[in-house]
Amino acid sequence: QVQLVESGGGLVQAGGSLRLSCAASGTIFRIDAMGWYRQAPGKQRELVARTASVGSTDYADSVKGRFTISRDNAKNMVYLQMNSLKPEDTAVYYCNADVRRRIGMSPFEYWGQGTQVTVSS
Repeated sequence: QVQLVESGGGLVQAGGSLRLSCAASGTIFRIDAMGWYRQAPGKQRELVARTASVGSTDYADSVKGRFTISRDNAKNMVYLQMNSLKPEDTAVYYCNADVRRRIGMSPFEYWGQGTQVTVSS
């Protein structure tokens, strides 16, 4: 199996910064895309940022210029640096990864349990 464990969430004032980390462990041959999604109360889960294994990245328009996604392929980790946080960034943030568990296997999507980010005004 594969597990994704997030860390780094918390409470921060508007304008502050947080850094989220996600570690993937288990039976892993290769991880294709890794990313972060978020879900605010009463809203659907939405993409925040996503990065392919070779470095291309996508960001939600609402976080461009404020958030930066990065990954360490050797450690099977992905990070989200969040700067200039706004109250509307408050949500549960989920790590997501497309993992190939063995050579020749198609990737399967995995999710972390989520970490709460709360931005006070």
